Amino acid sequence: MLRAAPAIGLNKLTASEIARATIAGETTCEDVVKNCLARIDARENEIHAWATVDAEFALRQARELDRRATRGPLHGVPIGVKDIIDTADLPTEMGSPIFRGHRPTADAACVGLVRAAGAVILGKTITCEFAGMTPNITTNPHNTAHTPGGSSSGSGAAVADFMVPAAFGTQTGGSVLRPAAYCGVFGFKPTFGAFNRRGVYPAAESLDTIGLIARSIDDIELISTVLELRPASTPQTLDRPPRIGLCRTPMWDKAQPETVAAIEDAAARLAKAGATVREVALPYEFTGLRNAARETVNNYERAAAMAWEWNTHRDHISERLRKRIEIGRAMSHGEYLAALQLGENRRAQLLHVFQDIDVLLTPSANGEAPRGLGETGDPGFQAIWTILHTPALTLPTHRSPNGLPVGIQLVAPRYDDRGLFACARWVWQQLGAPELLGYRG
Repeated sequence: MLRAAPAIGLNKLTASEIARATIAGETTCEDVVKNCLARIDARENEIHAWATVDAEFALRQARELDRRATRGPLHGVPIGVKDIIDTADLPTEMGSPIFRGHRPTADAACVGLVRAAGAVILGKTITCEFAGMTPNITTNPHNTAHTPGGSSSGSGAAVADFMVPAAFGTQTGGSVLRPAAYCGVFGFKPTFGAFNRRGVYPAAESLDTIGLIARSIDDIELISTVLELRPASTPQTLDRPPRIGLCRTPMWDKAQPETVAAIEDAAARLAKAGATVREVALPYEFTGLRNAARETVNNYERAAAMAWEWNTHRDHISERLRKRIEIGRAMSHGEYLAALQLGENRRAQLLHVFQDIDVLLTPSANGEAPRGLGETGDPGFQAIWTILHTPALTLPTHRSPNGLPVGIQLVAPRYDDRGLFACARWVWQQLGAPELLGYRG
């Protein structure tokens, strides 16, 4: 058993609050980590968010930070790392028996950067097999009979349950924003390529994006500055209410009543607060993007990436993933190139969609987290923005009649990640409420 942590609720602080407190000497990194470990001790048997937690390793990191005179922008902030991202001090097992006990020799770039900024690597969060669609054992903290989403399931659940203030995820279709929406926290997918992917197991390299899950926009922006080698600065704010495009997307007929209600309520309240809100319909040519993102590019590139596993450990690959690989291997190269070209053409066309618009308001997911742990939910409402390479952020603004979180998604033009943060901060000021964040228990 772990030694008892001080009963002061440090695990419920945001990453930004922890960094301010530890840098100012108001608390210690060790006490923060003890609080997080105590929460994991109390809840992990129910939530199953962690693939690996080495309590003594986490405490050693914290004690070393407490002895340092120089304090980085993430000083003492515990961070969870999705278990397809390499860590030199902890196993990286990809959610697969093929890599059980695998020990990388180096940290992934993103891990090295946050560690150098003073973060504590608390542990490895559970992922779906190879960051795909085959579920693992993680449950949703709001109702353990429901999925937390995938494939960054452990990261979403751990942040929502106050086990850790922030965690890395990855998104190839909808694997950051969907768990964040289902678990009632913030999820961020930056512009494609913004965060260096060295040391991350590839799924589909034309789509793979490292993302962040946290309990505040400030946390996401702070960690982003570290990952982009930028100095910490005062967050950008708006000098006027934003111009918002209400974009229902070609999949609006898939939206469940709770998502329809959340989007329409958000649009009405934001307009009342002073935002310019107008309907934006994506041109007809965008209707093929979902299949291009989730079927063609993903299957083809995953089949190539997993050649070694396919050749040597095929019997340890789940049936669902084997089918994806088989489809990819049977696909023509011309079909793959056509899908890549479709994505490029629509990215160019998207520039016109954003004329006179700062940000798009669109669904995060088709509804609340589905009941059962056999599926991770529909990625469609996230996947189109993944192939478009745009930055996207989900905000936990609403709840369903069943009391489960329902998020909204904001999407900005490529490379305008900081503008997205500014718009999201304004939107959160109008719609957000602290009680909507994380697990309510």
